[in-house]
Amino acid sequence: MPSSKSKIDPSQVRQQIRGYLAALPPDARRAVRQVRAAVRSAAPRAVEGFSYGIPGLRFEGRPLVWYAGWKTHVSMYPIGTAIRTALAADLKAYKTAKGTVQFPLDKTMPLSLIKKLVRARLLQVRRNERVN
Repeated sequence: MPSSKSKIDPSQVRQQIRGYLAALPPDARRAVRQVRAAVRSAAPRAVEGFSYGIPGLRFEGRPLVWYAGWKTHVSMYPIGTAIRTALAADLKAYKTAKGTVQFPLDKTMPLSLIKKLVRARLLQVRRNERVN
């Protein structure tokens, strides 16, 4: 039985992400690609992953962030209460819910804010803090 820390095949992950992107409507695909690039830029040592049917990143073997394209927005997960509180002023223009932030497709993706969210998550992961 493989351990929960078994190696993930990077080529399989890339294939899953390509398939995921291909299945999205054009506007969502474009936005998700932008988010993906911003997330990867903010966490260059993180490893791409694919679970729960969506792409994301893992850092030091632990989940960092996941992102998903929807009909009217792109969501990022897990963005818990601590990060939403700390970045409340930056997030006031966006819909948030337990564990997520939504960026509408009809607006420019806030790439600097997305990078800020990823850096905040990196700190949580490094400190081994729980997402609440």
